[in-house]
Amino acid sequence: MHTAEALPLTLSDINQLDRVRFVAALGGVFEHSPWVATQAWAERPFASIDDLHRAMIGVVRATSREVRIDFLRMHPELAGKEAQAGTMTGHSTAEQAGLNALTRNELQTLRRLNAGYAAKHGFPFIIAVLKNTRSQIFEALRTRTERDTDTELDAAIEQISIITRLRLGRLLAH
Repeated sequence: MHTAEALPLTLSDINQLDRVRFVAALGGVFEHSPWVATQAWAERPFASIDDLHRAMIGVVRATSREVRIDFLRMHPELAGKEAQAGTMTGHSTAEQAGLNALTRNELQTLRRLNAGYAAKHGFPFIIAVLKNTRSQIFEALRTRTERDTDTELDAAIEQISIITRLRLGRLLAH
């Protein structure tokens, strides 16, 4: 049986998995949301990793606004309580590792900005940490807090698209 521990799998392997094994292999790509992999499985076979990713992010984008907001709420806050408690997923822990070097002042600022963002939009600030510098993250947080929530909902899903494409690239052998 293929599991996350048996990865990396090839795209050919992925295309041959039954639904249970497919979800076991890819269910963690989208934070605490194996339903994304469950629904994307029906789109097999995938011609490329990008094709697989399009199917998976398409599942998220096709849901209602309420489901997308609930989905976003499953994601950890940057350097938030999950990080402090060590309860983030392995993916998120690795992706946020660079935030461990924040100064005490930066951490306090990040927590204050995160709280303002969540209070306004109703879900945590999400950004592809691996694709941004520390200063870009702080600037994006300030800028995106000021946006309307529908625009920000789309931006958060786009950031998840970037994050999950990177995750699939790491999980699947090329």
